Amino acid sequence: MLNFNSLSERLNKVIKNLSGQGRLTEANIEETTRDIRTALLEADVALPVAKEFIEHIKAKVIGTEVMTSLKPGEVLIKLVHDELVQVMGEFNETLNLKAQPPVVILMAGLQGSGKTTTVAKLARWLQQTQKKSILVASADIYRPAAIEQLETLAKNLHIEFYPSDRSQNPITIAQNAIQAAKNKGIDVVILDTAGRLHIDEEMMTEIKGLHAAINPTETLFVVDSMTGQDAANTAKAFNDALPLTGVILTKTDGDARGGAALSIRHITGKPIKFIGVGEKIDALEPFYPERIASRILGMGDIVSLVESAQQNFDKSSAEKLAKKIKKGKPFDFEDFRNQLKQIHNMGGVMNIMNKLPGMNQLPQNVKDQMNDKKLVTTEAIINSMTKMERRFPDRIKNSHKRRIAAGSGTDVPQVNQLLKQFDQMQKMMKKLKKGGIGKMMRSMGGKFPFGGGGMPPGMPF
Repeated sequence: MLNFNSLSERLNKVIKNLSGQGRLTEANIEETTRDIRTALLEADVALPVAKEFIEHIKAKVIGTEVMTSLKPGEVLIKLVHDELVQVMGEFNETLNLKAQPPVVILMAGLQGSGKTTTVAKLARWLQQTQKKSILVASADIYRPAAIEQLETLAKNLHIEFYPSDRSQNPITIAQNAIQAAKNKGIDVVILDTAGRLHIDEEMMTEIKGLHAAINPTETLFVVDSMTGQDAANTAKAFNDALPLTGVILTKTDGDARGGAALSIRHITGKPIKFIGVGEKIDALEPFYPERIASRILGMGDIVSLVESAQQNFDKSSAEKLAKKIKKGKPFDFEDFRNQLKQIHNMGGVMNIMNKLPGMNQLPQNVKDQMNDKKLVTTEAIINSMTKMERRFPDRIKNSHKRRIAAGSGTDVPQVNQLLKQFDQMQKMMKKLKKGGIGKMMRSMGGKFPFGGGGMPPGMPF
């Protein structure tokens, strides 16, 4: 889940304040751009980037017909959106996969940036979306644990792993891995390299020598977005030493500020090609500046949501459920559990909700009801039921509830709450069968019947 909450809230507050004014004037433009500059700096955007951002906004507003607009908030949203896109790189720059195979991707970065995990995430993305065969290898001879970690990840993904150990030379490891890939007709080699806790001359000399020896098609710098401006400055230091082709920004799900994403392209001149949006092996997304700008400004990202649904949603399972409901058969906890799995596959409730327009305008208490912790708790309760209990929840008695609560690490009131919500959900499904969505919504009076006035855990659709 991409998380630029702090920047999003501040920018939307500035735009909302401007919306209450009749038209743009030099006075309110000055005040508004000052507030935007503050929002950017508080989000840890590099000062040169923030200054240029504001200069561009002012240049587009002052002395143009925009000044006479009767909807200044809408005008500013468009200008800020376009400038965010410009700063982050305008469009997604893809990997060069057209080179003579095997395409060699060299991964560089500091220790702790999530580099080894990102190697596996990128391998999976190439495997799943580009249908490429992959070989991964580690030239990190200083951390045996890194080699073992990559071997385990490769095994889980069912991709080729070239073994190495600390007695070998990094260049020899890389050259032999590439040759092994050629011999097996593999499409892509991803090479992990040693990280350090800081940039040092020894590190740069080693990786420059490695780069010169193998001449990779892509040289990607992996950096932790939570380090803010430091992420951009570190990327620049590496770019000065190596001909980087792009950046992968990790841990964006924990970065509420967004400063790194807005600073890296400006400072390094290199594109962000991917972002890590979670700990799971599939939590890597191509970086689309326009989509990210839309999310920051609360416009949603329907395109990414549809793509995620196409890749992860089990269509046959959904069709079976639709037929079952149409025939008047009851919606049971087995069906509910399948729905929860679909939501997990799409990155969780908040990942889905954050891609919908207007989410940033929802009250915090409503957002709190949609968190993924509740979804996990719900699934734990369902998993603690017997198969018979999942199919016939009305047969669950007090003694069963105590066993279910103990097995799921919850308590009986939580089990009761889920059963009550589920009973209301079943009634909704029956109304859906009899009179369609319209009749169901009219009978609800526009309100959700679930506890606390919100949706049941794990049901965002």
